[in-house]
Amino acid sequence: MRQMTTRNFAARRMVLAAMLLFVAGLGMAPTPARAQGEYTAQEIVDAGHGFFGSTSGALANVIEKAFQNYGLPNGYILGQEGSGAFVAGLTYGEGQLNTKNAGQHDVFWQGPSLGIDYGGNGTRVMMLVYDLPSVEALFARYGGVSGSAYVVAGIGMTVLKSSNVVLVPIRTGVGARLGVNVGYLKLTRQPTWNPF
Repeated sequence: MRQMTTRNFAARRMVLAAMLLFVAGLGMAPTPARAQGEYTAQEIVDAGHGFFGSTSGALANVIEKAFQNYGLPNGYILGQEGSGAFVAGLTYGEGQLNTKNAGQHDVFWQGPSLGIDYGGNGTRVMMLVYDLPSVEALFARYGGVSGSAYVVAGIGMTVLKSSNVVLVPIRTGVGARLGVNVGYLKLTRQPTWNPF
């Protein structure tokens, strides 16, 4: 009889422990899964602050907007570009792709534009890169409408796409440029004067 009571007590203790673990588990919110190699908003904001300098509040707002719309990027490019237009325009730039899984790689871009667009500018650019399966997949033509920009305090964001890869260039700089244009950017491993 004493042996039976000891077994019942041990069994009850195990059931109670299991119930406590279950109840404790209910109170914990699951952690959202993050794919390996993706950047958090804080990592991107920190990289942007170091690159752009004192544009902190506006930069954080633009990055937050990109993260709301597109999620976590698995790469980003920091670089500079120059562009000019009188109805038709050209853009040339260079920078460095940063990834967690594939390291850093030099990137060049160039492209034409056409529209109601006048002026010229020189800008610093951070491009968020989404759904990049490999470094080689980055080198393609990315189309978009530059006039459909999200702008906060002199920092602008546009969206460009090629296949499943999405680029979100975030720009700030000097110059005078007014208008709306349609065009594309061609990303390459080597610099070239040919925008097509």
